[in-house]
Amino acid sequence: MKNRLQSPLSWLPRLRRGPLGFTLIEMLVAIMIFSVVIGAVSGIFISGILQQRKALASRALLDQTSYALEYMSRALRMAKKETIEGCLLTYGLNYEIPIEYQINGNENLGIGLKFINHLQGDDCQAFFLENGKLRYKKKIGTLDEETLDLTSDELEITNLLFNLSGQSQADDLQPKVTIFLDIKGKDTTPEQQPEIKIQTTISQRNPDVFY
Repeated sequence: MKNRLQSPLSWLPRLRRGPLGFTLIEMLVAIMIFSVVIGAVSGIFISGILQQRKALASRALLDQTSYALEYMSRALRMAKKETIEGCLLTYGLNYEIPIEYQINGNENLGIGLKFINHLQGDDCQAFFLENGKLRYKKKIGTLDEETLDLTSDELEITNLLFNLSGQSQADDLQPKVTIFLDIKGKDTTPEQQPEIKIQTTISQRNPDVFY
């Protein structure tokens, strides 16, 4: 009687049942591996973004610095001697560092420079450092006096010095201006702030003729 009640398929071998899901340890290991992979990929992605930001900031710094130096160089090469009282305080000077820009009373060293731009109709002009910016003043002493920024808010000048040589009538040297410039980009993270230091000398284009 017992044999008669058995299923017709009872002779087939029973399949061995395996686990129905993952164990807790397997889940933890999978989550840990996934976290490591995601962390590595995110780190590479963030590093790439930071490098791109630094490259763009460096390019902007170089472009603006090149523009400012070229602008100053073009103007200073066209400086003209003071032959009448008006712009510069001393007769025969090519360049002058006003008292308010002098370093320790040194008339040949300062953070600002004044000159007569022969290329722009003998206009009295000046370059100077103010609030971390390179500024340009033209038409000094007239009703149309104007002050412009040669560097943007994205940059900060940490050091600017003008050193004069051969600018007076008392020597036979060609007038020269040596510019020392330290400039950096502004950013929220110090490691992403590009910085460059430049030293260049500009000579007056016209021969230094005695007046």
